[in-house]
Amino acid sequence: MHNTVERRPVASVSTDAVPRKERLAWWAHMSAHEIVPTALSSEHADDFHGRAHSVDLAGVRVAEFTTSPLTGRRSPSHIRWHDPDGYQLFLVHDSPVRLEQRRHDSYLQAGDFSVFDTSHPYATEFVDVGRLTRLTILFLSGDALPIPRGEMERLLAHKLPGRTGTGGMLARYLTGLREHAAGCDPEELPRLGTIAVDLAAAFLAGRLGAEGRLTPESRRRALTARIDAFIDRHLGNPGLGPVGIAAHHHISVRSLHMLFQQHPETVSATIRRRRLERCRADLADPRLRDRPISEISLRWGFKTAAEFSRVFRAAYGTSPRDHRRQALAAEDGFSRHLIGS
Repeated sequence: MHNTVERRPVASVSTDAVPRKERLAWWAHMSAHEIVPTALSSEHADDFHGRAHSVDLAGVRVAEFTTSPLTGRRSPSHIRWHDPDGYQLFLVHDSPVRLEQRRHDSYLQAGDFSVFDTSHPYATEFVDVGRLTRLTILFLSGDALPIPRGEMERLLAHKLPGRTGTGGMLARYLTGLREHAAGCDPEELPRLGTIAVDLAAAFLAGRLGAEGRLTPESRRRALTARIDAFIDRHLGNPGLGPVGIAAHHHISVRSLHMLFQQHPETVSATIRRRRLERCRADLADPRLRDRPISEISLRWGFKTAAEFSRVFRAAYGTSPRDHRRQALAAEDGFSRHLIGS
């Protein structure tokens, strides 16, 4: 691949280093391997632009694609070539998209979801010829959702608004995954993937009016996923704690603690660890090297710099200042190596 930068678990590719006349063909080849085989065409073939960020969450994958306007058609021959036998749940961010599958067609705008079944032909068209189009796609295996295949067919290529409720929560979670996953320890990645799938299941079941068909375990996991996403979204609030989390989700504090009994840590420990992970990632980010450590700790919900320094040292065995110095020195050395190679 051209211009590929891998920073596990996030991998990024771009057409920037590809000769202009070859970009659309290169993008089609990449898409066939990273999404599914599809015939692509574009009025911008002579000056096509595309970039993608793929987040690997230990068996669950989320990707963000930004491209020049194009059309795509997945035919029966493409399906015979390769079919992962799953779903693509995608979110439109800006320019509108038309799509069609199984005699359903829709016109999606920013904030709308829809879903494709990879085992059936489909067509897409990015409508706005003057702007790049950005999509986020959650790739789901056929057995990942506790919803029968026949029920799912009712949703294919339909417009599924995602601005409020579970849809809004799912949209915010998927959109923020790239940043969050990059700062997580590897053992946290499966949890992030589980949250994505469970939020998707709750959202799609709600659109079908089939929440009651979810098993008690699926409902419990969906509630846990909503709570996990809520925690991630409010880490910067220093008042975030069990009482507020329980009240927001209309459960008792006791029920919240019972949910977390199946986790390796308590609610409060989870909040503290995720705040530390965000701070640790920011301290190692060269773009934030001039930002005061106290400002970073306040951004992620620590009330005082002294409290942050104490819990950071307890967790990582070093001070925030020493961690930043070592991480940035390593990054600077890596950059000099790339320039010199």
